Amino acid sequence: MSESGAWREASRQRPKSLYTVAERARRDTTRWTLVQGILAPLQFLVFLVSLALVLRFLATGSGYGSAAASVVVKTGVLYLIMVTGAIWEKVVFGQYLFAPAFFWEDVFSFAVIALHTAYVWALWSHALAPLPLMLLALAAYAAYVINATQFLLKLRAARLDAAVTP
Repeated sequence: MSESGAWREASRQRPKSLYTVAERARRDTTRWTLVQGILAPLQFLVFLVSLALVLRFLATGSGYGSAAASVVVKTGVLYLIMVTGAIWEKVVFGQYLFAPAFFWEDVFSFAVIALHTAYVWALWSHALAPLPLMLLALAAYAAYVINATQFLLKLRAARLDAAVTP
């Protein structure tokens, strides 16, 4: 499918149900659903700890090393959840990314990954001083919160759908 075809397909309205019967069955039986269910709250916990360390550095000027390292750990967990999420999407929907049901969440995930990767590159290459580096981390975290909200809303929609769909 061409790139414009993928955008058109994602723009089409899906059936009222988020998952087909077959997709729901695959979702419910794959171990990758459990993996995502474990990694998502883990990533959020790592995010909260890291956010506290970054904000502490920005407020006090101390703890730069811990804050910087925590963003790298958060980025590693993000990469892990992205790879396992792509596998989950392949099992459930038959394609690694950009399945119509999760198209926009996947698109925004790439922005989140880009910002986190920019942080790691800037840290590694010393392209940014500590203050702008931590501001870049906050931008990456703001994007992460938006993306996490997208996924939580999708999870809620799936639960509501399951309640009305036999």
